[in-house]
Amino acid sequence: MISEYARSIIKNGEIKLRVKRSGMLQYLTFRVKRIEIGNEKFTELHADRLVDMSEVSRLADEIGLPVESQNCRAFPKGKGAKDFVNI
Repeated sequence: MISEYARSIIKNGEIKLRVKRSGMLQYLTFRVKRIEIGNEKFTELHADRLVDMSEVSRLADEIGLPVESQNCRAFPKGKGAKDFVNI
């Protein structure tokens, strides 16, 4: 089950989040993206910039949705792609 906060992000289609990149805090826009796995699609937040894996992991845990940057993807702890199918 996803939180109301995560549902509102999906409804809006994007969110600006504060992330640490190259030692500096910056705001990046993450857009809702649907990724095909077999016949299904799962929902994630995607940024077109390089973000450290530790930051991507932190965001996924805080928001409760998968987060992908240009170089990596992270899921909230204890969850996988199948938990976000058809959201």
